[in-house]
Amino acid sequence: MLRDEVSTELKQAMRSKNTVKTATLRLILAAIKDRDIAARTDGVFEGIGEDEVLKVLQTMVKQRRESIKMYEQGNRPELAAQEAQEIAIIQSFLPEQMDDLEIESAVKAVIDEIEANSLKDMGASMGLLRERYSGRMDFGKASAILKSELTG
Repeated sequence: MLRDEVSTELKQAMRSKNTVKTATLRLILAAIKDRDIAARTDGVFEGIGEDEVLKVLQTMVKQRRESIKMYEQGNRPELAAQEAQEIAIIQSFLPEQMDDLEIESAVKAVIDEIEANSLKDMGASMGLLRERYSGRMDFGKASAILKSELTG
């Protein structure tokens, strides 16, 4: 389970005194725990599943990419570099990400499969993409490709 992998890596990082990795892994576990607590209000008491953990990790990567842009605009390259290190650590727990061509191919396959032909079909298409490619696909890119295919 992903949660256990992160805990194991945290112990190893602490033993090797890798401060950046230790801090990043603690942030990951804290984010997962926050999601666990939020899930309890919905009646899920055993913690979030693997899909939700993957979403947490993807969100963390997205947040750091946005931070990098802000730090670069603010002329703070040292902070941008730190965020990039954190992204590398977080991504080590994610499945291999699809490249742009694979995303485009998957989007076109879903469009053909459900015979989507207008923006009304966008929700169903994105739902199917999320179901099949959770953790592997950048859904922001997929959404943009899907929108251009359905309007073009």
